[in-house]
Amino acid sequence: MNAAGLKWANDKAMQTREVALMRKVKYAILGAGSAGLTASSLIRKYSDDFVLIDGGPLGTTCARVGCMPSKALIQSANVYAQREDFAEFGLQGEVKVDAVKVMERVRRLRDRFSGGVRAATTDKLPESQFMRGYARFIGPNRLQVNSEQIEAERIIIATGSRPIVPDAWKTLGSKLWTSDDIFEQATLPKRIAVVGLGIIGLELGQALARLGVEVHGFEMAMNVGGLAVPEVSAKAVELVSRDFPLYLGEAAQLQETAQGVRVFTSKTDVEVDVVLAALGRRPNLDGLGLQQAGIELNARGLPDFDVHTLQIGDKPIFIAGDVNGFRPILHEAGFEGKMAALNALDYPEVKTYARKTPLGIAFTEPDIGVFGESYRHLDLTQTAVAQFDLDRNNGRAIVMHQDHGLICLFADKVSKRLLGGELVMPHAEHFTHLLAWAVEQQLTVADLMRMPFYHPVLEEAIQSAISELYKQLYVVEERPRAPELIVMQ
Repeated sequence: MNAAGLKWANDKAMQTREVALMRKVKYAILGAGSAGLTASSLIRKYSDDFVLIDGGPLGTTCARVGCMPSKALIQSANVYAQREDFAEFGLQGEVKVDAVKVMERVRRLRDRFSGGVRAATTDKLPESQFMRGYARFIGPNRLQVNSEQIEAERIIIATGSRPIVPDAWKTLGSKLWTSDDIFEQATLPKRIAVVGLGIIGLELGQALARLGVEVHGFEMAMNVGGLAVPEVSAKAVELVSRDFPLYLGEAAQLQETAQGVRVFTSKTDVEVDVVLAALGRRPNLDGLGLQQAGIELNARGLPDFDVHTLQIGDKPIFIAGDVNGFRPILHEAGFEGKMAALNALDYPEVKTYARKTPLGIAFTEPDIGVFGESYRHLDLTQTAVAQFDLDRNNGRAIVMHQDHGLICLFADKVSKRLLGGELVMPHAEHFTHLLAWAVEQQLTVADLMRMPFYHPVLEEAIQSAISELYKQLYVVEERPRAPELIVMQ
């Protein structure tokens, strides 16, 4: 066979191999996190013609390195911190921290949660429906996974996110941790700097401090924990600072030393054993080859998509969960997984879905809660804003020895509906939910005033804040006649 004939034979063999490795499916879901698993479980009810693709650790970010192991660490810290109140309650006793045992418990619970996720999802899927590998686009509807090519009619991108680490910091090696690393540690360091005081930084920083670690917190902004109301953020800073110092309004500079890491600003200069980078998370989009699918990225490095459909442009491609950067939190990822799946199933008929009331919680002590419309986006000329300080008088908080915190609620002056709020108070995780539900139901302040409030409970502090709003919004006559004004105080 001459050279031309040999080339023809080789080309033919390559074409045959490509056809053999080409697989066609109706649905492809990229990522087996909260959004991807929710999407695949819904699609599975209607079709077996799908493939779920993931090459990374399984069990979801929440269960492996996020919500659940962090709460296990926080619980140990808060139980230990209660010793400081023993004298107040007439109690005596000595309690010590066994850091190794604390971290063993964190990992044991982490493995229980993540193992449960895997057992209920990916472990049940056959190899034909669950592929281990990383997908990248090689065409508008074509994906490469390992040595196999997949042509999918509809695609859901749910590849999640990862911690942000500046390139210059990576030279610190084992002296730099992220939330992906901390729960793998056998024990706790003596000294740590937490850089970034959003929800993750505040939670982990306070927990470590309460377990006896020397903690220093740094935040470039002047607010913490996602708070926007200046007074509420200031109250959070005041209360969390009881556990460890916070340095705000300036970027921290890092410099490796022989013993650890020097962390400094114009306000402080400390040396620590390790730095915890809590700067947020970056969507896992690089490596997907989105340009090959005809998808352009905007100035934020994200594809433009409709938040009410999750569709990217007019393509049969949907983007759900942390990877789209809209509301990177578990309950939103689950909701978006359903939305993306329903629209993939119905494509080209794509439906719009109303988004849920925004809701965020930091499991600090006291809790931080944010719900509804952001204070940053309010027209304050059209908004009533009321605050209640728990220092003023709440019987339940006093007997709990937790009479501290601040509640801020806002309502629309025209519709008189509750719009949102921010809380720093004991058990705010529960009250934030209740108030978010009130916003979701479009309740007015008068509606909330009619609700029953028991005594003595922390809910009475919420009632006091609602009463402050009511006084601003309603002109109460001596003998009210309008139904909306018949509210007993």
